[in-house]
Amino acid sequence: MDSREKINALLNEMSQVVVGQERLINRLLVGLFTGGHVLLEGVPGLAKTLTINTLAKILDLNFHRIQFTPDLLPADLVGTMIYNPLKNEFEVKKGPIFAQIILADEINRAPAKVQSALLEAMAEKQVTIGDTTYPLDKPFLVLATQNPVEQEGTFPLPEAQVDRFMLKVFLNYLDKEQELEVMRKMSNMDFQYEVKTIMNLEDIQKIRKEINQITISETLEKYIIELIFATRNPAEYGLVQEANYIQFGASPRASIHLNLAAKVMAYLEGRDYVLPEDIKEMAPDVLNHRIILNYVAEADGISTLQIIQSILSSVAINR
Repeated sequence: MDSREKINALLNEMSQVVVGQERLINRLLVGLFTGGHVLLEGVPGLAKTLTINTLAKILDLNFHRIQFTPDLLPADLVGTMIYNPLKNEFEVKKGPIFAQIILADEINRAPAKVQSALLEAMAEKQVTIGDTTYPLDKPFLVLATQNPVEQEGTFPLPEAQVDRFMLKVFLNYLDKEQELEVMRKMSNMDFQYEVKTIMNLEDIQKIRKEINQITISETLEKYIIELIFATRNPAEYGLVQEANYIQFGASPRASIHLNLAAKVMAYLEGRDYVLPEDIKEMAPDVLNHRIILNYVAEADGISTLQIIQSILSSVAINR
């Protein structure tokens, strides 16, 4: 099978287990094919963990699931030095972070010191234990789930860590037909589907090379930059009201990630070039966790997604 046939086979295999989460699966593929970490937010029961677990089984990669809890310690994540009395020396015991795909389940239930332990791994693809730095296997991908921050027992993620995620995807409830299908499938206590392995590391590397050949015009490159700058200086783009709500705009990572995400969208659509629609499709997921709103926005009930839609409506493509 060629790359596109393997992607179609992967999507078909996912659909045997996961119902009605096409957008979620699409965003996970964006992260997989670019090496970008993905943060999923939604109430419990929306198949976040199931989807990631199923994807991991379809990929021939090392996978670890880490359940984040309030009593989790950084050493539980990255590893530690353990004394070996037989050898009379300390030895390194590597933690579960040493895998190619990490499911950080309910990541915002662990305190900030544990979140910070992920920073080096996510940014530098390496971990330091004692005096030694260990490179992580490639690809290294963190797929994290979190509950809405309003829920009891959650900790807001540090801004520096949130910015390390390429995408933050908000999940909504299924529609009636999809939920009916889920209910029928999961109410059958004998339901069990063993997914097949579809892709390996070589396939992913090949797809990444093909995506790297996707072209994006200089006009659209400049359009991405204008979108990012509109989050930092909205008044200059005629977004006077929005300027009252934004405390901090998007970081430089946003332009890089939006460019990459748009290329993947074009690739998944079977094109070898990026359209404005690809950029607009991915902009909310790339930007929603990078725009920091102030207390005025909270008081007025304004969300980052509303701000992003205003920016997309106001910033023109200069041809």
